[in-house]
Amino acid sequence: MYQWVGGCFLVLLAGCSVGESKFLAGNLNGVNHTSAAINYFSVNGYGGANISPHGYGGGMCCAMLPRQWQPGLKLEVEWETDPNPYAKSPPLGSDAFRIFMAKHKTNYQQHSAIVELPPYEDRLCALEVHFLPCNQVKVSTSCWRYPSPNSPIKEPLEMKEPAICPK
Repeated sequence: MYQWVGGCFLVLLAGCSVGESKFLAGNLNGVNHTSAAINYFSVNGYGGANISPHGYGGGMCCAMLPRQWQPGLKLEVEWETDPNPYAKSPPLGSDAFRIFMAKHKTNYQQHSAIVELPPYEDRLCALEVHFLPCNQVKVSTSCWRYPSPNSPIKEPLEMKEPAICPK
């Protein structure tokens, strides 16, 4: 919460300053190509929305990136998955539900990845994070959002987890 407020405060300050800001701000969007739910994700500490299996999430403010892209820039992506998002649960609010959820949450998995920040020009439409099988992540700074044919990410939305993931 504080990171979101701080990030948006920086955007407001940048708009009020006399000189040009050193950062660009854009929405933080996610695309989940897996059958697990993404309970939450973050990029360099900026929080993103939860994403349903084979779904989209985002429009969260704000991802802050350097105004000038340079080779070698990296992002840290962290996320939590629920591998069984459609588990049948007892009625919400009941003691049985609380017991079920305590056990269900033990299956949640935390992940992190360091990814290259792709090139962008002097504006940032959005930072789009794609969650792929085998805990792989791709990011896009293109103004063409997935699944546009112009999007640089071409993987299908509904991907299956292979029996063995590559190292």
